[in-house]
Amino acid sequence: MVSVPRDQHQVSRKGISHNALKVLHRLQGGGHEAFLVGGCVRDLQLGYAPKDFDVATNATPEDIRKLFSNSRIIGRRFRIVHVTYGREIIEVTTFRGKADPSDSDQKQSAEGMLLRDNVYGSLEDDAQRRDFTINAMYYTATDFSVLAYPLGMQDLSDKIIRIIGDAETRYREDPVRMLRAIRFAAKLGFTIEPGTEKPITEMAPLLTHIAPARLFDELLKLLMAGYGVQTWALLQQYGIVEPLLPLTYQILSRESDEHYQRFINSALVSTDLRVNAGRPVTPAFIYAALLWPAVKDQALYNIEMGTPEIPAWQKAMGQVLDRQVKPIAIPKRFSIPMKEIWELQLRLPKRSAHRAEQLVTHPRFRAAYDFLLLREQAGEQTNGLGNWWTEFQATNPAQRETMLANLGTKSAPKRRRRRPPRAAQTDS
Repeated sequence: MVSVPRDQHQVSRKGISHNALKVLHRLQGGGHEAFLVGGCVRDLQLGYAPKDFDVATNATPEDIRKLFSNSRIIGRRFRIVHVTYGREIIEVTTFRGKADPSDSDQKQSAEGMLLRDNVYGSLEDDAQRRDFTINAMYYTATDFSVLAYPLGMQDLSDKIIRIIGDAETRYREDPVRMLRAIRFAAKLGFTIEPGTEKPITEMAPLLTHIAPARLFDELLKLLMAGYGVQTWALLQQYGIVEPLLPLTYQILSRESDEHYQRFINSALVSTDLRVNAGRPVTPAFIYAALLWPAVKDQALYNIEMGTPEIPAWQKAMGQVLDRQVKPIAIPKRFSIPMKEIWELQLRLPKRSAHRAEQLVTHPRFRAAYDFLLLREQAGEQTNGLGNWWTEFQATNPAQRETMLANLGTKSAPKRRRRRPPRAAQTDS
């Protein structure tokens, strides 16, 4: 490890969370080593504001738990401790140690993937176990120095992503490291070092061994962090789309005019703009966009096979989602809104007084409307449907009546309420 004194690095306490410093001081006060570690140190050195702060220590999870009543131990593959301060979580990990094949606290799959890894060690051991040199950085609040893996500070300066150790072995241990290399390259604008880059395309199929729920979260980190366009280009470059989104990959691979490619890029541009402007985004929208090529292709096939239009689309949505959840598990709280966005693409062209007013009050209308505009941006011909809905939303009720009348869909006259027949009068 290389020690970088305070006057030779950019990490300042001013940029560090008060709660993270509190965790460092309490661990040190309890007789333990404690450092800020990883991405937060890297980002501070680069002049960015970290989104979260992680701590590494020689204290065991049980030791940490005793020091912090506001903490809980999580994880099976490698146990960590979450120390909670309101909405902020400081993640605390025990220094990871060197693997021992005979140790019952470590277990690997036949492919070499680590299934359990509760092996503890020293600071030097922990640095060896980090994924990339630019993440093996430790800041201490005792003398405010940074301990960095050899080449770490230089790689930061040279804008290089370099894996620690043998790339193939590290990717087999955890294939998600390939996604992390791509994420950091896109986020930071760095170049992946040749030895780190070379095995990715060949080893991309190993991602199919990762738990589908974990891959759902990892893809969100890749595409919903404000640099989705750059990330998508790298995912395609390194052959990562196929194991993650096999149906989308098949259609993009055989597409000649790149219509769907433009559509997905437009969706990612829109998402990046919203994220970078601090506006909310939902996984339902981006997943709906990523799978739209497969849904539309399957629906057209179903229609060709004789299924009526609406049932063909409904069936296609279910078919695509059923296949997609095998590599990536999409929770129902997102898959249901996805289907609503798709279904509304069929309802938006069918305008009448009653339907139009009903659609604009639908909870997914705005997302479906944005989705429609992306389809048009990608070159799909909709006979000005997007402009019509844009104008319809901006007009008053009288103008809406005129718009609908111009379509030949005047609202039906109000039906007069029928009175019940009077009872026959009789002489008393």
